[in-house]
Amino acid sequence: MIENSPAMVEFSLSFPLFRLHLKMHILITNDDGYLAPGIRVLAETLASVAEITVVAPDRNKSGASNSLTLMRPLRAEMTPQGFYRVDGTPTDCVHLAISGLLDSKPDMVVSGINAGPNLGDDVLYSGTVAAAMEGRFLGLPAIAVSLSGRPAQHYQTAANIIHQIIEKMQQQPLPQDTILNVNVPDCLPEEVVGINATRLGFRHKSEPSVQQLDPSGEPIYWVGPPGEAQDAGPGTDFYAVEQLQVSVTPLQIDLTRHNSINPMQQWLSTIG
Repeated sequence: MIENSPAMVEFSLSFPLFRLHLKMHILITNDDGYLAPGIRVLAETLASVAEITVVAPDRNKSGASNSLTLMRPLRAEMTPQGFYRVDGTPTDCVHLAISGLLDSKPDMVVSGINAGPNLGDDVLYSGTVAAAMEGRFLGLPAIAVSLSGRPAQHYQTAANIIHQIIEKMQQQPLPQDTILNVNVPDCLPEEVVGINATRLGFRHKSEPSVQQLDPSGEPIYWVGPPGEAQDAGPGTDFYAVEQLQVSVTPLQIDLTRHNSINPMQQWLSTIG
């Protein structure tokens, strides 16, 4: 059974309102591709509360981060299941959908359900999170949702969580600059023990790259796997998921280290 923790309730009530139509229009995307099971389960589940448009990459684009395709045109094709597939990145999909592909602007963006977690440092590389960020860049509230299992199995658990979060947003809406990074433990819905507001933890550095030889004897390299969790104590997204809790981390776009601006100005004052 899922219950809101006091931290989550306080977090929700702290945001001002934004306008929602009586029938929301949600843009759904992902970075695993339009054929991934997570996006299908998410679209089917959210169709009960909103008009759904799916615009997703035509293949797996995990790790694409915030990249845009700038040196060639993009193609968007309607698939038999009613999804748009785009030969680009997750960020391309959201940008294209909002800036020209769709006749009406959606009310929000939901990206996922990702096969595997996006915890801590993962958000810097994740195409799932980047797609949500692009929605925010273009003026919409956005949610990125990931299922922590490898391989991921219980997509319906994550879809149910997002359904509940969106229903909560309809009752107590969030502002248009909201980005939520949601990580769901890969378990049955009844095994989830809570939902909590968390901060990003961080990992140890990545494992070394793996060198191999191609059939011609030339060296090739595989990027090494991510490091194990380092900052993973209570209050972090890592800890919540480990405890079979849903982690909801509010993200911001501004990367400025504000408390360093004055010291930096002093440091620069001796130059020139």
